[in-house]
Amino acid sequence: MNKKDLLDKIKSLEGLNNEERAYLVNLVNTKKKYGLVWEDKPEEVEEQLRTKLPILKEVKERAIINDTETEKYPNHILIEGDNLHTLTALTFTHENKIDLIYIDPPYNTGNQDFLYNDKYIDTEDSYRHSKWLSFMDKRLRISKNLISETGVIFISIDDNELTQLKLLCDEIFGQNNCENIFTIKVRHENRILRRDIRYHQTTEYLLAYRKTNSFTPPRRKNQREADLDYKYNIIEKEAPYQTQNINGYKVEIFKPEHYEVVEVAPGEGQFKNYSIRGSLITQSGSASEYYEKNLRERKKSDGFSTLYKVIGMGTRGDGLGYRYIAQPPNATTRNGSYFQGRPISKKKDDSLPYPNYYDFVNEFNNVGYEGGVEFKNGKKPLDFLAHVFSLANIPKNAIVLDFFAGSGSTLHALLKYNQTNKEKCQGIIVTNNENNIAEEITYKRISNVLNGYSDSRNSNFVEPIKENNLRYFKSLYVNREPSLANKRQLTQLATELLCIKEDCYQEVKHKMAFTKREAQIFTNGKGKYLVAVYHSRNQIAVQEQLIEWISTVEDATEKIRLYAFSPEKETLVEEFIEVEDKIEAVPLPEAIYNAYLSTIKTLKVDKKNYELNTADEAETQNN
Repeated sequence: MNKKDLLDKIKSLEGLNNEERAYLVNLVNTKKKYGLVWEDKPEEVEEQLRTKLPILKEVKERAIINDTETEKYPNHILIEGDNLHTLTALTFTHENKIDLIYIDPPYNTGNQDFLYNDKYIDTEDSYRHSKWLSFMDKRLRISKNLISETGVIFISIDDNELTQLKLLCDEIFGQNNCENIFTIKVRHENRILRRDIRYHQTTEYLLAYRKTNSFTPPRRKNQREADLDYKYNIIEKEAPYQTQNINGYKVEIFKPEHYEVVEVAPGEGQFKNYSIRGSLITQSGSASEYYEKNLRERKKSDGFSTLYKVIGMGTRGDGLGYRYIAQPPNATTRNGSYFQGRPISKKKDDSLPYPNYYDFVNEFNNVGYEGGVEFKNGKKPLDFLAHVFSLANIPKNAIVLDFFAGSGSTLHALLKYNQTNKEKCQGIIVTNNENNIAEEITYKRISNVLNGYSDSRNSNFVEPIKENNLRYFKSLYVNREPSLANKRQLTQLATELLCIKEDCYQEVKHKMAFTKREAQIFTNGKGKYLVAVYHSRNQIAVQEQLIEWISTVEDATEKIRLYAFSPEKETLVEEFIEVEDKIEAVPLPEAIYNAYLSTIKTLKVDKKNYELNTADEAETQNN
């Protein structure tokens, strides 16, 4: 029986209600010949969208504003709430605007890392993978609508769901849009977890997808010249023999049998050995002085050919670099020389293609205290996240989103990235408040970074990163039923959504007679204006005052965004016809409803539309 005959038979069956019939039609239409198939497991937060619509409400007392006049600093956004609801709200504010999404979702290890419908999923759950796929599928499909045409998404994952995630992303973003699967070393080889483990897993993965083929990655320009920079490679075969603090630097000490020096001839391709940790080059300056004062005499006790890895002496731009300094094996071979360790795999060079293996084992194992907040093991180190920004090739003033923000590492790394590179990239991070993490960990950490803090470990004061603002929002809800009363309420409560969408937060002081419940005006201080007009009995009087005000605005650098409670755009334009050339009119709340519509269809939480659309789609496909 072919597909059309089967669909006709389903339509003719008696005893089925519309929902059951639509389900069967959809089942036939979505049957796959290749790809992922799983048992869909609805979420409670998903079901809530059947009756509610999410909005974002600013918690103004938690705002950290370092620039109150011109808004010259980026407005970073911390959202406390469920990420499915928040992504739905962001479809109105940021559709096609996000340059980079980086997420570190639950790995579904069965060790209380994946919470589904308020219950942790363990390894004995027979629907363990189906629940994870249902969870990720919805969020990734919504997030795709947020990514710009040249944007990318990077996802960290481990072996538990790597294969499932790859197939899911191939389906959502397209197999041809897979940029790479990067292998990230995160654990030392000699770390033993259980006696029954034969093979020890030391790596995780980073999946990279672009939204469309319009994104062009960096290309190789002159490989031969680039190869000439590398002559020696160091391979650390075992963990350090000792770790000591020597005259202000943390130093890892390797005995001769614990490392290997490999000479690489120019032009032979320095990226072929995935065990490479750094290169050896001769240098003069501070490293030489350090060697003479602190290490030369140690050969009497440590022995010839001992290798010292001096943490913090590097020049990678983030203060977390290192130098390899080797004791010469004898008086005639490399006598008195020392070597600089430069992580080849972390070198940013737009003239070269990026490799797909990176060693961040030290960074991952040293994470635990950042931004004045102590963390459990497993948080993403700032150095790694900075490298993700480099791999993503983010543009100037990029918008970066992380909707599995947890402790806030992504925004912390972005703040440092802005500081180091003199950029104004904007970060949006989303986290729930499970165990008060949003308030007591995430917000506290970012607040410390922006305001400065005392490091309790060494009594040092960490200077603030001032040239940034932070705004704190909570996800709330309004009734979804499109009654007139609900539409008025949504319009009234949508102010923060409008401010986020237009990046205008400064309320304009004026001498007009209307109240904040009737209309509000906002600006970014740089010539951009936002006007929100709510439903009121004084609608006509408010319009007349606004028309007079708009006609006198002289510093506007673009058309004034006018959002107003109105049935349609044509009607709204007619109401402001005198200043038509100065405004971009958007009717509320229909603009919000329309933005949410794609999300609602993706989640299939609109029963009435779902039944009609599925039946119509089936009819269209077979006629």
